[in-house]
Amino acid sequence: GFHLSGTVTEPATATEPEMTYKVAISFDRCKITSVTCGCGNKDIFYCAHVVALSLYRIRKPDQVKLRLPISETLFQMNRDQLQKFVQYLITAHHTEVLPTAQKLADEILSSNSEINQVHGAPDPTAGASIDDENCWHLDEEQVREQVKLFLSQGGYYGSGKQLNSMFAKVREMLRMRDSNGARMLTLITEQFMADPRLSLWRQQGTGITEKCRQLWDELGALWVCVVLNPHCKLEEKSCWLRQLRKWGEMDVCPLEDGNYGNELPNITNALTQSSSHSQDSLARPRRTVFTRAIEGCDLHWQDSHLQRIISSDFYVSPPYQREGESLLFNSQGQPLWLEHVPTACARVDALRSHGYPREALRLTVAIINTLRLQQQRQLEIYKHQKKELLQRGATTITNLEGWVGHPLNPIGCLFLTLTEACRLEEENCLEISDAGDSKPPVYQHVPVATGSPDSGESYLSLALEVALMGMGQQRVMPEGLYAQDKVCRNEEQIIARLQDLELDPVLVQTLRKQCILLLEGGPFSGLGEVIHRESVPMHTFAKYLFSALLPHDADLAYKLALRAMRLPVLETTAPSGDVTHPHHLVSVVPSRYPRWFTLGHLESQQCELASTMLTAAKGDMLRLRTVLEAIQKNIHSSSLIFKLAQDAFKIATPADSNSDTTLLNVALELGLQVMRMTLSTLNWRRREMVRWLVTCATEVGVRALVSILQSWYSLFTPTEATSIVAATVMSHNTILRLSLDYPQREELASCARTLALQCAMKDPQNCALSALTLCEKDHIAFETAYQIVIDAASTGMTYTQLFTIARYMEHRGYPLRAFKLASLAMTHLNLAYNQDTHPAINDVLWACALSHSLGKNELAAIIPLVVKSVHCATVLSDILRRCTMTAPGLAGIPGRRNSGKLMSTDKAPLRQLLDATISAYINTTHSRLTHISPRHYGEFIEFLSKARETFLLAQDGHIQFAQFIDNLKQIYKGKKKLMLLVRERFG
Repeated sequence: GFHLSGTVTEPATATEPEMTYKVAISFDRCKITSVTCGCGNKDIFYCAHVVALSLYRIRKPDQVKLRLPISETLFQMNRDQLQKFVQYLITAHHTEVLPTAQKLADEILSSNSEINQVHGAPDPTAGASIDDENCWHLDEEQVREQVKLFLSQGGYYGSGKQLNSMFAKVREMLRMRDSNGARMLTLITEQFMADPRLSLWRQQGTGITEKCRQLWDELGALWVCVVLNPHCKLEEKSCWLRQLRKWGEMDVCPLEDGNYGNELPNITNALTQSSSHSQDSLARPRRTVFTRAIEGCDLHWQDSHLQRIISSDFYVSPPYQREGESLLFNSQGQPLWLEHVPTACARVDALRSHGYPREALRLTVAIINTLRLQQQRQLEIYKHQKKELLQRGATTITNLEGWVGHPLNPIGCLFLTLTEACRLEEENCLEISDAGDSKPPVYQHVPVATGSPDSGESYLSLALEVALMGMGQQRVMPEGLYAQDKVCRNEEQIIARLQDLELDPVLVQTLRKQCILLLEGGPFSGLGEVIHRESVPMHTFAKYLFSALLPHDADLAYKLALRAMRLPVLETTAPSGDVTHPHHLVSVVPSRYPRWFTLGHLESQQCELASTMLTAAKGDMLRLRTVLEAIQKNIHSSSLIFKLAQDAFKIATPADSNSDTTLLNVALELGLQVMRMTLSTLNWRRREMVRWLVTCATEVGVRALVSILQSWYSLFTPTEATSIVAATVMSHNTILRLSLDYPQREELASCARTLALQCAMKDPQNCALSALTLCEKDHIAFETAYQIVIDAASTGMTYTQLFTIARYMEHRGYPLRAFKLASLAMTHLNLAYNQDTHPAINDVLWACALSHSLGKNELAAIIPLVVKSVHCATVLSDILRRCTMTAPGLAGIPGRRNSGKLMSTDKAPLRQLLDATISAYINTTHSRLTHISPRHYGEFIEFLSKARETFLLAQDGHIQFAQFIDNLKQIYKGKKKLMLLVRERFG
């Protein structure tokens, strides 16, 4: 049959009643070509009712009544039966079909109507003709709508996942060789190209968002797959090419490598080029996400060698080779495929995607044999150049095109093709399920069909080998943030897949063999002895190799990881002969380094590798030494070395067992290096680093503490050494933690005092007080520290520092020394007439109180200093008031007599202070009156009242004050309102 119709009943649920739907399905040559259902479903997938009817027809064909096409049935009716049939049909559906029936009747009765020009009539139940197109039904409008909706959500609400599942659907269609695959991809692409954000991003010059970028990449890769379909018709291919070119020429079309002019050679170019061939980036054509698919349209499958490779497991070299055939096979007679590697891998992906898994495997094996041969040849080239290269220590040999992070993902493609052949499960499922629910796949060894029977090779060991080859390929870091980011991402994806492999003896053997080849590979391997300075670093890869090899071959694991620790781009400036990246030299940001946007990430990966080695080497003195040297030689960031020091410390001091001294010493050594690196540069974590180092040294023991105290000047600033280091070392907690005996405590204390005195000499302003505190228990050291303060007081210290030390001296029971320091502090101070809230006022009042308590002589000594330094009337009158309230000398210094009499303001030394206070009031008054506003008049009158109290302390004070007021009235008679207030208060 060609047309299936039926009714489908959906049973009632708790919320919905029972529903019945009418369903009609057309099919032709085993494909459903159109569907309609009463449920009005809008989706790219068939509704449940269409599926139910189809399954019913498949499972119970004898229950479905088979009828002749309707035209056959009508042919058997006579005139009356036909009339009856038409009238009943119209009556049954008169509302829907009556207008159509009327129109058709009119046309049939009109002799020259269009309907009468055609012989016969259509029959929807009779099926299509043999020449008609037949393809699965695809609701194109629905595809457009859904893609548009998901794109408008900008990667939110799981729309990225939805789009990825549409891409997976396209791959599934291709695998089933359903011609709608390309059609659906076209519809998706049209919507992607119409995304309004594209022109917005282009105008703003911002890159496409990360999630969106990955979707565009997958779109480009799918088109490469489509155009490489080994069995597509020429007209299909030319139609796709027109479309791809049209999209690629639109100015909003995203570029292959993010926002940068592209770097990679054409898809059909040869592989390794020496650096001098690189053309200037400005001359390179614009490469969009569709460029590779456009280039892919030039590829064909007609090559007879290629056809033989993919069509047979037993294709080997003929016994007598014709001219030029030696290049097609290796020495074992196995076929090679010498195409540009990513292109060859794109062919594998196309075969795999179009449902040709055996063919894909055969081509994969040929590619791997080619890569092995290339690896061997490169080893031989290196052996000849080795001596010269090692002497120079630099090389310009490099691969401009890396396979990891490549738009066509060649290594990932070969790895997947091989591992899929080894998966243990009922369904050989191609789709990678969401990370959420997937259990790691289980693999088994499947012998290589094309190999020699005794080779013992399996597709699984080949998968591991090709992943290691690809990851270990020496390659230059590409240009631009996106391409660089992709290198990291792709590397992590491949490693995640490698970690799913259980390493049995066969795989361990493959791993060891390949690691040795990578170490010996010279400039062609990322792990070779000499590499190009802009090579992509191998830290992430080496961390995987180290962990994988460690249980089986520790020496090789360490050799490899230590080799990978380098980061040459940070080591040196570019050698003058190096022209790999001509445009780096005219970089937008002129700098020593090319623009490595992912450098921060790469350095942290370098740190991770080092940390992994430190953890593994715990307790092994020799290994730890070599790892430590590698860290000190290769890591240039103080914060990363600090992180490693902390890691080592954590591993060395587990909570539940004894400390590991070897690793503790490494932690300390790294900590000391951080101290030296950050001593003269500003680092916001410096205090934390210093505190940590003391903690670490304490764990190591008393010798470590003595050592950092003795060599403090190469590690700490004087302030850090006294206030953090020595203070912590001398604290009660440290003494308890180390449970020291008396001689050890004395040794530490002596070192701390020596440090304190050295720091006080070097930086008395900031260290004097700490030095005095640290030297309290040793008389000679304390005296020395005091002398350092006195010597520095006249030149290098501020009054605040001196007052602070003076107060400390008083608190310690040295009042005369406190007086001396306070006097020195006074000489540095200057308080103007209007500074009546100055922070030093409390210190001045304290110094005068101290002098007064010591006796008349000290007071007499400090008052001239006060008069010289303090010009603020209210402060001076405060001091005067305090000095007249009690008798001097109440401190009771032994050996001094104290008369117990109050002091007179008429005699020295208070007379001098009184005169100074009165003249300060007079000066301040004139200063205030030069720019006084009416709202300050009241305040000013109060100020004069205070002045009068001071004037009245003098014998002729009331006369002096009256003259002063008369003077004011005379000079400021213009300020009538103010003078009126003065008269009211003072007469």
